[in-house]
Amino acid sequence: MGRIVASVRIDNASDLSKSLKCDALVDTGASFMVLPMAWRDRLGNLETMTEVEMETATQETIKGVVCGPVRIQIEGFRPIHHEVAFVEMTPENGEYEPLIGYLVLEHSQAGVDMLGHRLVPIKHMDLK
Repeated sequence: MGRIVASVRIDNASDLSKSLKCDALVDTGASFMVLPMAWRDRLGNLETMTEVEMETATQETIKGVVCGPVRIQIEGFRPIHHEVAFVEMTPENGEYEPLIGYLVLEHSQAGVDMLGHRLVPIKHMDLK
């Protein structure tokens, strides 16, 4: 299976001077925008909404801290206001791998083209 990586800009919705831009792996098995805990201070003072337990792809259970509100914009798609989950990550080859989960994809109207290994615009939102 191929990997889809997209450029994302994340801003503190209350303080737009606090932001970050990164490449993130599209992961339809994840729900939130998932960022490394090491980046939390880069977005300034975000409200902690809740702490959650998350299951990784290797079935390991880890704790995440859900914070917000943030403005998330996947390159080429409309910006949305949402929350992010911060988790402890170990960088691979000196790089963290943030994740774009399905909630962010749906709200951004971004669909996954598995054959083309890319994100495509969704014309209509679901009402069902």
